[in-house]
Amino acid sequence: MKKVMIILSVISMSTLANDSTGYVATGGVQYLKNKDVQMLSEDLLISKKMIQVDYQFKNLSPRDITETILFPLPKIENFFESDFADTERLLKSFKVQINGKSIQPDMHVRTFIQKDEKSAPLDLTVAFKECGFTEKEMLNPWNRQDYAYEIFENKLRNCKNTELQKALPKDKNEVITWSAQVIYSWKQTFKANALTHVQHQYAPLVGGSVAVYPEEDIKTYCMDQNFKAGLKKAKSQHAPYQALGYILKTGANWAKPIQNFKLTIERDSNELVSFCWEGDVKKISPTQFQMVKKGFIPKQDLEIIFVRKF
Repeated sequence: MKKVMIILSVISMSTLANDSTGYVATGGVQYLKNKDVQMLSEDLLISKKMIQVDYQFKNLSPRDITETILFPLPKIENFFESDFADTERLLKSFKVQINGKSIQPDMHVRTFIQKDEKSAPLDLTVAFKECGFTEKEMLNPWNRQDYAYEIFENKLRNCKNTELQKALPKDKNEVITWSAQVIYSWKQTFKANALTHVQHQYAPLVGGSVAVYPEEDIKTYCMDQNFKAGLKKAKSQHAPYQALGYILKTGANWAKPIQNFKLTIERDSNELVSFCWEGDVKKISPTQFQMVKKGFIPKQDLEIIFVRKF
């Protein structure tokens, strides 16, 4: 199994998300708020090895409702610089069960180019296809089947698509940085006035670096005095660390707040962990921390850092 390098900022800023309704069209991905189906409960377990999500959805209407469910993976750049993350393992490990039965979701590959740091990434999937990119080539940032970057560069530079050409760097010697996103989707029927049980399981993308710098990362990971004291005690002020993120806010796309929400974060026994959370955090074992909310409306996403003890 190949391991490829991913820049940490890609992982921490473009993370895995809760389910949402919507559709994948030629012009991009549209996420829609559903007013008839409630995410009744969410039980979320996050560790570096595996993420497990257990949902209970309730159809609040007197009729069956069929929706397209979207599960977006991060945008991964085709240019790699540092930090290892096993992207191929995530694709192979992704599993969905509906009411206890496994299903095979559809996979959509989208490609993007970001002109500069101030601009939002442009969805240029249609343009890439017009320029002769196969889906296998568009998926290259995820499975690393081809390291011949000049082939991709030539295809993009020589393509006559106007929208694409506007997005490319003016300097022809500058590397074209493009990214690919995988989105899983499936049709889901929610029976009238009934519960639907949905489960996911997959290996997350985990970034990291050779040293943590609390003065720089304190805001991102909400490093409080207890955490910083723990770093000092473990002599880990500048120790190697790993990090991952999870987008909670798409959980607000359903009807009403999440009635019962439970989040469990698991660390290794030789690590310290820090993350942002409004409310009580209960340590339920030497390696697990748990948070419980009633009537939960996700307003912020999770960024979690795991720092190795010395």
